[in-house]
Amino acid sequence: MMIVDSHVHSNLHIYEPVEIVLAQMDLNSVSKTVLVQSTTTTDNSYLIESALRFPGKFSVVCRVDVDDPTANEALELNRESGVNGLRLRNFQRSPGSDPLAIWRNAEKLGFSASVGGPPDIFASSEFQNLVEQVPDLKIVMEHLGGMGEFALGDHIQRFGHPYNEFKKILTLAKYPNIYMKIHGMGEICRPPYPYVEIPPLVEMAYATFGPEKLMWGSDFPPVSLREGYRNALRFTMDQMNYCNGTDLEWIFGKTALSVYSFDEK
Repeated sequence: MMIVDSHVHSNLHIYEPVEIVLAQMDLNSVSKTVLVQSTTTTDNSYLIESALRFPGKFSVVCRVDVDDPTANEALELNRESGVNGLRLRNFQRSPGSDPLAIWRNAEKLGFSASVGGPPDIFASSEFQNLVEQVPDLKIVMEHLGGMGEFALGDHIQRFGHPYNEFKKILTLAKYPNIYMKIHGMGEICRPPYPYVEIPPLVEMAYATFGPEKLMWGSDFPPVSLREGYRNALRFTMDQMNYCNGTDLEWIFGKTALSVYSFDEK
């Protein structure tokens, strides 16, 4: 099985250099990784350089300043540099007469969109309308449609998961251009590891989206503060005993390959 990690952060000003990412990949038999730009910067030069230094290993998801009037020009420059993914928050809109301008331009340029943000926005009719407006833009909802980000605070400790909201998010599976990322179980389980109580969020996503629209991403290096890289991969895979081998191949590799491009030159 070729394993592709769809969600890793790397940079020199924060997190880890790309050589540390490569070490984790080698240790865990991960063949390719999607470098997703941190929310702390819109300078994508290090990620682009890393993809050029290690051909075939990395695909880059960039960020641009959506509020800047020149955001679309910046997006085009990133495309010329070999980038084919854009990271957005689900509440981000462009200034000016067309709030969806950055989303439409990403669609026009052949980008995919890796989208994070609060689960209530993913569950809203407004986001559903956005998805309908850009039918050729592959939209990948990060962190189980925001449920993982929701659980990063202490909210999960006090209240548990908002299942009714998650069920609304799952209705987006009817759109052929929308996908969902699953991450390590540490995002949705109460510590300590090994986790005992595992909520059925991933199983619910699998039952609705199917394997060809789900992809795994480690969320390295933040995952190091939870169960760690290896356990985010192996423990998650071990919990998915409701999947057959072919489905696991899609979730842990082939779906990401169908969305992201890896330059082999």
